[in-house]
Amino acid sequence: MALSVSDLPAMYTLLSNSLSGDEALRKPAESTLAHSENLPGFCSCLMEVITAKDLVPQADVRLMASLYFKNSINRYWRNKRDSSGITSEEKSHLRQKLLSHLREENYQISLTLAVLISKIARIDYPKDWPELFSVLAQQLQSADVLTSHRIFMILFRTLKELSTKRLASDQRNFAEISSQFFDYSWHLWQNDMQTILNSFSSLAQFTNSIASHDDLYLTCERWFLCSKIIRQLIVSGFPSDEKSLQEVRPVKEVCPLLLKAIQSLLPYNSSFGERYPKLFEFIQRACTKVMKILVTIQTRHPYSFGDQCVLPLVMDFCLNKIIDPEPEIMSFDKFLIQCMSMTKIVLECKEYKPVMTGRVVDENPVTLEQRKKNISGAVAGVLTSLLPNKRVVLLCNVLIRRYFVLTTSDLEEWYQNPESFHHEQDAVLWSEKLRPCAEALYIVLFHNHSQLLGPVVVSILQEAMKGCPPSGTDITSGLLLKDAAYGAAAYIYYELSNYLSFKDWFDNALSLELTNDHPNMRIIHRKVALILGQWVSEIKDDTKRPVYCALIKLLQDRDLCVRLAASRSLYFHIEDAAFSQQQFSDLLPVCWKLSFKLIEDVQEFDSKVQVLNTISVLIAYVGDIIPYANELVQFFQKSWEESSGESLLQIQLLTALKNFVVALGHKSPMCYTVLLPILVNGLDVNSPDELLEDSMQLWEATISNAPSMVPQLVGYFSSLVDILERSFDHLKVAASIIEGYIILGGTEFLSLHASSVSKLFDVVVGNVNDRGLLSILPVIDVLIQCSPSDGPQLISSTLQKMMVICLTGDDRVPTSTSVKASAAAILARVLVTNTNFLAQLASEQSLLMLLQNAGFSVGENILLCLVDVWLDKADNVNYVQKKTFGFALSMILTLRLPQVLDKLDQILSVCTSVILGGSEDTTEDESSSSDSMSSSRPQFPSKEFKKRQMKMSDPINQLSLENSFSTGNKREVVVYRFL
Repeated sequence: MALSVSDLPAMYTLLSNSLSGDEALRKPAESTLAHSENLPGFCSCLMEVITAKDLVPQADVRLMASLYFKNSINRYWRNKRDSSGITSEEKSHLRQKLLSHLREENYQISLTLAVLISKIARIDYPKDWPELFSVLAQQLQSADVLTSHRIFMILFRTLKELSTKRLASDQRNFAEISSQFFDYSWHLWQNDMQTILNSFSSLAQFTNSIASHDDLYLTCERWFLCSKIIRQLIVSGFPSDEKSLQEVRPVKEVCPLLLKAIQSLLPYNSSFGERYPKLFEFIQRACTKVMKILVTIQTRHPYSFGDQCVLPLVMDFCLNKIIDPEPEIMSFDKFLIQCMSMTKIVLECKEYKPVMTGRVVDENPVTLEQRKKNISGAVAGVLTSLLPNKRVVLLCNVLIRRYFVLTTSDLEEWYQNPESFHHEQDAVLWSEKLRPCAEALYIVLFHNHSQLLGPVVVSILQEAMKGCPPSGTDITSGLLLKDAAYGAAAYIYYELSNYLSFKDWFDNALSLELTNDHPNMRIIHRKVALILGQWVSEIKDDTKRPVYCALIKLLQDRDLCVRLAASRSLYFHIEDAAFSQQQFSDLLPVCWKLSFKLIEDVQEFDSKVQVLNTISVLIAYVGDIIPYANELVQFFQKSWEESSGESLLQIQLLTALKNFVVALGHKSPMCYTVLLPILVNGLDVNSPDELLEDSMQLWEATISNAPSMVPQLVGYFSSLVDILERSFDHLKVAASIIEGYIILGGTEFLSLHASSVSKLFDVVVGNVNDRGLLSILPVIDVLIQCSPSDGPQLISSTLQKMMVICLTGDDRVPTSTSVKASAAAILARVLVTNTNFLAQLASEQSLLMLLQNAGFSVGENILLCLVDVWLDKADNVNYVQKKTFGFALSMILTLRLPQVLDKLDQILSVCTSVILGGSEDTTEDESSSSDSMSSSRPQFPSKEFKKRQMKMSDPINQLSLENSFSTGNKREVVVYRFL
């Protein structure tokens, strides 16, 4: 039943009751509103409530109506098959009503309306709402400050929404909008900027002004919105000049004035702080946002930004603010971060790097690459003039001595919450905090000027170590400078190693720092831990043992921040290719103990994940894990129980547990008490999807390392059917799991899960692409090898599909050729090991129907067609498969049929190549299997061991192809019936 104007009182009552604190009123109202959302006229009733003049004082009810309106737009505006949606007539009415209600006084309601207009525009513009922007532009001409502010809110939200559409037609539409609105928006921006500066100048002269500044603040907000619109128009309304090299005119016009706006607003930052807090907050937001806009424009249009009238002005301004900021800027972290971000992206911008390539003499016309080279050369010259060596050295010194140094608030934060401090300083995005941002800029600066700055950094390091000996205990400026210098040396280890010997540094300074256990030395200990992890590639064999011992000592520190830093550095060392197990082995017991203790002591999620990663690599790389197995089982049990509801942490636990299973190898059943419950939980179809991939990998590791198949694991197999019926995303891992069950479980497993195995292969073959088939076909081959008599019968429908693949597959694609060859080899094996079954299968009506549907002429002889495939694919298979082809062809040859005798030369060629070239063509896998089986090393039962045994006992391997000609007559009758 459609809603109408007569339902407005009821709608108002429902909205009012939905805000009630009385649950008896609120719940029924919410339920009724939810059931009314899809009724025709629902959105129109909400719109009437929002725009009703007599309800203006009822802002809460109107806001609730706007929220329900927005949610209904998201759900029902786009017509769907399972929903009637909103009718075209009602949509037209709502669009007109929205554009007639632009002067909404309540900010929250106006913001919600702007968002829902943008959502409608994404769907309807320009096809169903072509007048949207023309109406907004017309309204702007005569709008007051409030109305124009609301229109700009709508414009910003709508442009932001439309800019994310990626189709070429949508991008052309956006370019047209940009050309339509840019000049007007830019003109208004300049006028508002002048108004704001004039008003600020007047306010600065009157120290006792208590008048309201609402209109001025509204103008400021409109200017702020206008700035964001201009950014959107420049960034999304023009193709990037990085590829086109077409100059983007607005960049040269806008950027200098954006910079001038920052320069004009900053002086008021200090004088407005206490007197005009709202305006002070606006100045800080505006300066930060405008600098961020400049950063975004540079990233999008680097060549236009590199113009002489833009880049030098912006870079010089940013460098001055970083190196010599005014007192009021020193505490303006957000702005300084943007200045550093601008400097960093310019210094590392690849378009500004000189292109070191030659040019063909008298080349004409000038190519695009040559034009890029010319522009890059010009910009590189500008940067060189902006950053002479003296200024580069000065900037490096300022970054280390001012921005790297810990402040009083930093130390207080560290004392209050060492975990949080560790992650904020070392794991936070570099663009969010001042010190990480300074460190990121420093790394880029050093990379660009390593030969100049290498000696400078070493000099600062030596000065800092001399000014603060290892025996110091007070937190002095010297100690803080040493902390900063140590950090500077840690971050650019790959370049600084040319100027600094790590061994000498460690022996004469770093190791001595660890002998001082005073609590204040946690500052230096943390940086020592950082250095030991960063410089891992420069640590030679004669220093590894002392470094390992140092990390263990740091793991015992009283400060949690130091221990976390040490744990992460230990991770880097263990994962390093040059990690020495021999020199670390006797440290393992205490290392396990300290790692378990650390994961108990930390509280934050990031800390637990970090320590868990260290434990995981310890399991994977330290060798014999058996002595610590019981402790690790208890650890995994407790950690899994505590990780309930935290999927990301559980993913890390599953990875660590997989490493544990692999490390235990054939002794992995000793962890089944914790492993199997975790595994069954992860494989549950109702468990979070993000756990499935890692649970599958854990399952594969469990099967691959199991010495035998236990009943619990056998019972889990049916879960694989549910998983693959939902998605083939994990097919490769699933194939390995199926193979493991077949090899380990043998006939007992197949008797229990025959239907599941048959269903799995039937679900996969015929429904996946060639890559998927190449994953599953080797498993089918293993099944036929393990059970040559019952296996083919079990998967008869799958074998029929494989016949269709062989006889109708496309040979033009390499993967299709591989699929066809592999499938043909399996069918050849069935012919050799179970001739009766293949004869019966080929005569079934269901196969003929499949072939007919695939376009294959059923009048042709299937066996002879398979012979053609075997001959054609003999050079596309490995030796065992080729030998299988040889056996199958030799059986066919004994029939002496004319069609077969016509191919005698080809058949003999395949067979003789197998007989004469066997020793040369033996695959690496078979050779290694043979070597492994005959070696003196102890062999433990596992999937791979049994797979090697199976291959060695494979009749195809054991039988002689020469003798097959003499025994072929015994099978001649069966094959003849097949024909």
